[in-house]
Amino acid sequence: MKIDVWRTTALGWMGAVFVFLYLPIFTLIVLSFNASPMVTSWGGFSLRWYDALLKDTEIINGFALSLKVAFMTACASVVLGTMAAVALSRFKRFPGRTLFAGMVSSPLVMPEVIIGLSLLLMLVSVQRAFGFPERGMLTIWMGHTLLGMAYATVVVQSRLQEISPQMEEAAQDLGCRPWQVFYLVTLPLISQAIGSAWLLTFTLSLDDVVLSAFLSGPGSTTMPITIFSRARLGLSPSVNTVATLTVLVVSIGVVLASVLMSRAERRRAQEMAAAFRTAS
Repeated sequence: MKIDVWRTTALGWMGAVFVFLYLPIFTLIVLSFNASPMVTSWGGFSLRWYDALLKDTEIINGFALSLKVAFMTACASVVLGTMAAVALSRFKRFPGRTLFAGMVSSPLVMPEVIIGLSLLLMLVSVQRAFGFPERGMLTIWMGHTLLGMAYATVVVQSRLQEISPQMEEAAQDLGCRPWQVFYLVTLPLISQAIGSAWLLTFTLSLDDVVLSAFLSGPGSTTMPITIFSRARLGLSPSVNTVATLTVLVVSIGVVLASVLMSRAERRRAQEMAAAFRTAS
């Protein structure tokens, strides 16, 4: 009886948490179909704001820029984060390891305002000295990659710590070179972690406001900055439509990535089972 009461209470709290987290998003999606220009009053079902969004070049250009930056940030963060994770997990001792580990993890605990301000000052100094780079998509990508690399390193490193080094040593004993060991053994085992890190850094870059505000320039305004600037002047139903489409795009990407990673994991498990049967 006590177990049932505890289970019911736990389920109730979990349901309350989900309602607290997702009810605002659901409300925003519903209000994006509101015919009234007033967000607080329902004026009937309408697609007028979606039609107006197609003519809003500022939002469209900002969304396109955000997608480009987020894609490049996710790819660069995964590559650099995987390299850092392998170095920290597989090489326990090398000169400057403590400093390197601290520098990799420092963006996780440092306020984004400090990161954005420091990058802005550095880029301004570099631009004055060499005339490059101009503040725009490149500088935004650099700042987002700095932050995303730290998250990708943590995700991939946690997966590498669960993998036994004996599997890599066995591959080396069988004649594999170091790059073959990484490509044939390590990389397939951490592929799900890499996929998760890619999705995480893509999402972080897509909705980042602070770093983008410091590092953006004329003609390079991302979608979050545009939404934030408009929200300060008053809520508009057009902002709801942008948020709804963003939720749709991210949800589709997460579902597709989850399906692909689960299929790859099942295929790898079947191949390992077949290899064990053949060996036995």
